[in-house]
This record gives sequence, C-alpha cells and structure tokens, in this order.
Amino acid sequence: MSSTRPPAGHAARRGAPLWLYLTALVLVPLLGVAGLTTVLVRSAVVDADSAARAAAAVGAVAQLDAVRSGVAHEVIPSLSLTVIEDPASAAELGVPVEQVAAQRQLVLGLLQQSRAVTDGVLSSAPADPAGSSPLGRAAGELAELRAHVDAHDLRVDLLHDRYLALLDDLGTAQEEAVAAAASEQVPVATLSATRDVQLVGELVTAAIRQMPDFFGAQLGGDRSADFRQDWRAGWAAYTDAQQMMSQLAQAALRAEWQEISTSPEVTTVDGVLATQAGGTTAAPLPLPDLVRLVIATSARDTALTGLLDSAVDRAQDLAAADRDRATQHRDLLLALGAGLVLVSLLGALRVGRSISRALGLLADRAEHITQGSLVDVESVGPREVRTVSRALASAVAGLRRIQHQARAISRGDLSHPVLDEPLPGPLGQLLHASVEQLVSAIRQRDTLQSALAHQAAHDPLTELPNRAQALSLVTAALHRGRRSGSMTGLLFVDLDGFKAVNDGHGHAAGDEVLQEVARRLRESVRPGDVVCRLGGDEFVVLVEEAGSGRDLQGLAERLIGSVSEPITADGRQVRIGASIGIAVCRDADTDADALIAEADTAAYRAKDRGRGRAEMFDEALRLQLSARSEMAAAIAAGLAAGQMRLHYQPVVDLSAGRLKGYEALVRWERPGVGMVPPNDFIPVAEESSLICDLDRWVLHEATRQLAEWRLEDPVEPGEPEPTVAVNVSGRHLADRRILQDVADALEASGLPPRLLVLEVTETVLVNEPVAFGHLAALRDRGITIAIDDFGTGYTSIGQLGNMPVDTLKIDRSFVASTQPGHSELVALMIRAAHTFGLTVVAEGVEEVEQVEWLKDQSCDQAQGYLLSRPLPPADAAALRRPAVGAVRAHR
Repeated sequence: MSSTRPPAGHAARRGAPLWLYLTALVLVPLLGVAGLTTVLVRSAVVDADSAARAAAAVGAVAQLDAVRSGVAHEVIPSLSLTVIEDPASAAELGVPVEQVAAQRQLVLGLLQQSRAVTDGVLSSAPADPAGSSPLGRAAGELAELRAHVDAHDLRVDLLHDRYLALLDDLGTAQEEAVAAAASEQVPVATLSATRDVQLVGELVTAAIRQMPDFFGAQLGGDRSADFRQDWRAGWAAYTDAQQMMSQLAQAALRAEWQEISTSPEVTTVDGVLATQAGGTTAAPLPLPDLVRLVIATSARDTALTGLLDSAVDRAQDLAAADRDRATQHRDLLLALGAGLVLVSLLGALRVGRSISRALGLLADRAEHITQGSLVDVESVGPREVRTVSRALASAVAGLRRIQHQARAISRGDLSHPVLDEPLPGPLGQLLHASVEQLVSAIRQRDTLQSALAHQAAHDPLTELPNRAQALSLVTAALHRGRRSGSMTGLLFVDLDGFKAVNDGHGHAAGDEVLQEVARRLRESVRPGDVVCRLGGDEFVVLVEEAGSGRDLQGLAERLIGSVSEPITADGRQVRIGASIGIAVCRDADTDADALIAEADTAAYRAKDRGRGRAEMFDEALRLQLSARSEMAAAIAAGLAAGQMRLHYQPVVDLSAGRLKGYEALVRWERPGVGMVPPNDFIPVAEESSLICDLDRWVLHEATRQLAEWRLEDPVEPGEPEPTVAVNVSGRHLADRRILQDVADALEASGLPPRLLVLEVTETVLVNEPVAFGHLAALRDRGITIAIDDFGTGYTSIGQLGNMPVDTLKIDRSFVASTQPGHSELVALMIRAAHTFGLTVVAEGVEEVEQVEWLKDQSCDQAQGYLLSRPLPPADAAALRRPAVGAVRAHR
C-alpha cells in the first residue's frame, strides 16, 4: 500500500485546515458583533443621507418659491402691457383705453424689474440643459410666454391662463419638495421645522396667486364670472393659510409672523382685497389703483417670502445638524467595531494554530486516505486524538476489504469468495448488503441487455431474426463464404394468399398463420441454416455452403410443400402457398442488400408465373434488375430536366353532353426515344420514393394549367367550371407530406380546392390506413376524392358509404365487356354509388352503344377514346365547354 504524501496544494484545495475551523468557531460571536456594528453604521448612514436629502428638499422649496414669486410678479405687468398694446382687446374686456395707455411706462418698468428678479433666481439654479427638472421646464415655458408678451400675439385671457398654469406647476413642484422633506427619517425637531416650511409655503403660495386671480376678476368679457370665482377661491385659500400660522411649531417663527401680519405691507393689501372679496358685484378698480395695488402686493409678498426663508433656514440648519451627528456616530461605530474584530481575530488565530499542531499527524493520514491511499494510521497524541486514530485505522481496514471486493466486481468475477466476506458492525453489514445489491443489479443488467439485444434483433411475433438482423447475418455469411470459397444461397419466401386469410379471418388468425409458417420453415432447413422474417408475409432462408443450385431448388420445393399444408388458425382450417426466389452469391461485389434484392426479384417472377413455385435469379433477371435501375435513374434525370409532359383526357357529362373536366395523364418525352407511355415507367417509379417526386410535379403542373385556362377563358356566371383529376400513388398517399404537397400546389396555382380531383386505387383505401386518414383530411379541405379502376380490387360495394370518396370510376374492363353478368354488375355499381351519393364515371368508353346504354343506366359521366384521346394542353384548351359531338371530333 503506497504511503507517498500527496501534493500540499492539492490537499489545500480539498478543504480548510483545522485551525481555521477553530478560529471560525471563536469568530462566530465576533461576527455577530461585527454584524450588529454594520447594522448600526448603516442606520447612521441612512440617517445622514435622510438629513442631507431633507436639507436639499427644503432648499428646493425656497428656490422654487423664489422663482414662483418672480413669475407671479411678472403676471400683472405682462397682462397690462398686452391690454395696452391691443386696444381692441381692452375694449372687449371693458377696460378704458385712456387709463391703460397712461400707465404704459410704469407697466414697462414693473415688467422689466420683475423679469430681472426672476432671471436672477433662475441663473442661480443648477444647470439643466435638457429641461427635465421643474425649474428647467418652468424656464422654458416662461421664455415662451415672454415671447408672446413681447410680440403681442396672444389674447390677454389666454395669456392669463398660461401664466396661472405655470404658477400651478411651480406650486405642485414646491409641494412635492416639501412632501419629500417631510417623508425623510429625521428627528422630531427637524420634522417639525419641515412642517413649518410646509405651512408657510402654503401661505406664500396662496398670496402669490392672489394678484393674477384678482386681475382676472377685474377684466370684463364673457369669462369675467369664471375669473371672479377663481379669485374668491384664492382669497379663501389665503385666509385659511393665515389661520394655520397659529400652528407653527417654532416660537420665533410665530413671533415673526405676528410682526409681519400686523405690518402696513400686509394690512394695506389684505384690506383692499378683503373689501373686493366681500361684495358680489364690486366695481373694478381703476387701472392706476390696480398698479399701485400690485406694487404694494410685491412688498407684502417680499415680507412673506422672508418668513419662508426663515423657516427654510431653520429647517436646513436642523437637517445639517442631524447629518453631522449621524456622520460622527457612524465614524465612532466603525472605529469601535474594527478594533474589536481585529483584536478578536488575532486571538482566535493564535488559539487555532496551537490546537492544529496536535492534530497535524492525524490530518496528514486522513488526507492520504482521502486521496485513495489506504495508509496505516498510528495511534499517538492526546486521548481524544488516539480514539479518533483507532477509529480511522478500523475504517481503513474495512476500506481495504471493500477495495478487494470492488476489484473482483470490476473484473466481472461475481463469484469470488471475497464478495461473501462481511464487514464488522452495523455499517459493515450495510456495506456488505450494498455489495450484494450491486452484484445482483449487475447480473440483472446483463440479463436485461441480453433480452434487449434479442428483442432488437428478432421479430416479436415469430421469434425469428428481423430484417436488421437478417442483413447482419447475410453480411457475415458472405464474408465467411469469400474466405472459405463456398457458395452462399438465399431463399426469399413470399406467402401466397395470406392477405385473404388476414382480411377474411382477422389479424389474430393471420398472426397464428405467420407463427405456424415460421415453425415449419425452421423445421424444414438444416441446423446451420437461418430463417428470418423481413416483415409482413416475407421470409428469407440463409443457406451457407449451399452446394449447387439444384440443392437450393430442392430446398425451395420442400419449403413450398410444407407451407402449403393446411393450417388451423382461430379454430378454422386455412390454406396458403408460397412463391420463392433463389439467389446465390456469385462474386465478391455482392452485398447483403443486393443478394436480398436478387432473391426478391426472383420471387416476383415466381408469383408472376403462377405462384406456388420457385425461381432462380439468373442472368435474365439480372439484366432486368439492371434495366429497372437504369430506368429509375433516367426517370429521375428526366424529371429534373423537365422532360415530363401532361396530356389531358376530357371527362364528359352524359346528361348535358358537355365537358365536365379533365384527367391529367403524365407522358415522358425522352430524348432519342420519343414519347414514353406511362405503363413503361410508372411501375419503376412506384418502387421507390421517385413516384412521390413525380406526383408532386403532376400536382403542380395540372393545377397550374387549369388555373391558367380559367384566367384565359372564364366560364359564364352560373355555369359549372371544369375540374382536373390527378392520379396519386399509394406510396405518396401514405407519406405524411401528402397534405402539405397538395396545399403547396393549390397555393402556388391559386386554383380553388373544389376544382381538384385526386384519383386513388381501391388497394390504397383497403391496405393503407394512414392513406385513408390522409384522404379524409384532404376531402375535408374541399378536394374531391375518386376511386379509380373500381371493380378490380377487393372493395365491396357496401363499403363505399364508409369511405372518404365522392366519385366512383368504373374500370374499363367492365364497361367494354359484352358479358351479361358484367353489364348487370356495372348497373349495380351505378345504383349503389348513387345510393351513397357518389358520382359515377365510366372509363374506357369506345363505342356509341356504350354511351347510350350508360345514359339509360343514369351514369353521370364518361371518358374514353370514343369521346377523346388524351390531348396536349393546346388541344385540350380548345374543348372548354364543348358538346359531346365536339369532343368526339378530337378522338
């Protein structure tokens, strides 16, 4: 066991030393003291800041009052000058022009004097370039009002209103400043002084407002009643404010008010104003008397402003004293707290270091153990340290045993005897139980992984290897065959008649049949051969060291015979068959996918030649497979190069003899070959997603063409518009993108959904539940759904009412047949379709007698070579709204 000491830096990063913890323990009460000191200091700082803010707010009150007083003293001269410069306005307001003109020079002097006072106050205010402060906004508004006064371009009543609005704004700002000062956490004396500022400020505000209101009350005109009412309300506010002076908290301030209230400046003005306020119809003052009253009022307001200055000075002095006391208190607390913490910290550090030396060795051993080194622990030092050392040594012994057990588990040796050795004590029992639980969990995990691996590689129904596992097995067999030089064979088993069993007897019976087929296939092959299920009713048999092709052929025939024996499913006896394709690895380039594809192609030929037989993949099939691959590549290239064309076969309304719509049929104009019919390339495209690309192109082109015809030759109002029908493959209908593909085509062309018909085959509706749901969604969007080639599939007439379809297209084989039974069947189809509210279209009409017979059977529409062959777009456009005879001219 290693005893090398780990790096000290690494140990330090893992935790603090013991002496630091001891110091921290001693420091807990000191931290409490420090915390309390911090709280007290913060409280002192808050008090100092509150006092400073209160002082600033009180100072703002004084500054705002000075500006407001100056503005108020500008009002009367400004209004008087406006009246002097506008005789018409003076006459309208009932002011004698002779009186006004005689006082012009006096008014100009008063105006210049009051403006100078106001400008002096504003210049001492803090700079406010943005004009966002109350004083900044007031300065801007005052400059605008002065410009109107100097230009004489504003009516006196409007000028009066704007001056009063400015005074109100300044009064509001003054009230807010007083409220801000009163809201601060300051001593009672300072708060009382702030309250005195508020009371005196209200008196000064009411006094300042008197003369502008009184001047308005002196004016005549249609607003005189409103002005008088404002003046009386202002006088009432002034007298109320005077009565509130008795509530001043400071005796000196009350004495000063008593002296001011009895002074000639106040009694003279108040006497005149009281006389004017007492009557309801008092005669206006002559303008000279009004000017003298303004001058006297200025003296009164100056005295009141002096009272406000005294209140402000007292409040500011008290706030400053509060701030100084709070600052001194803060400094004292900081000094005491810092000294106490420093002394205590030094003492705690000394105690911690002295204790940590005794525990140094124990800490060193514990650090090694923490790093994973199970070193021996010596029992030395004081009794308490020795007790801890012995406990640590015992823990090291237990950890060593756990280490041995963990090593056995990591090696996967779950049966090692050390795993059965328990540890002493309750903790040892718990640890041993944990080891047992861990071993059990690992065993369960291994079992589960094996089960999951089996499930991932096997078909859950038959327990045979699935497609993914089949590819893996075939690949491995091909590699072994190449190394040994032996031949590897593959049999592709495709069941015949399984769909009929599944549809006729239910899926449960179908599952029983698949399980029985799997069992028979396993029993029919050699022990080394592997049977896999690719999916559905398709199986493969992998045969290594196959011998000859004749041996594989014999095995295939045995498998066919075994599968063809009767099978009991769901209590009933059923019969199915098998078609088998055989492929052999012939060269080193063949991979698993290619070998399965070859066997699948051979099985397809076996089905095509009568089912229940086996076919060997030969050179002819190889050439055919290669040709189909080349054809698929050519189709993709032709689609990309724009070689596809659409021809349009008319669909005729038999009762009216007029064009009902078109069916869009794709053609391939292949360079060097000519026009390729759809039967030569559509089946190849349907083997892959290439058919979806082709469907998208047809959808876009057909909807674009019909939309273009609608613009070029619109139908008369009330006439039905021709539709366009597009064939959609089952693969595309099962694709989740079909809904968006159709929506994109309609949006790009602008064609209404009601003019688009989607044609699908019966097998799509029966075999593709996803496609069934997609068709229902498309029909809900207004698109017409038609069953194409009806009668060739397995759909019963009774199922039509449950299908999302609008139109039934009877296959040409029934329409052209001369057999009486077929004629009766066609008549039955027409009647049944009409019963379910479906439109019926007869396909492949080539004789006049067929048209007449179909009319007699109430068939709705028809198409075929008798009426017209599929036509290029230019020729098809000429048939817009034709009669049947006109359509037949193009056959």
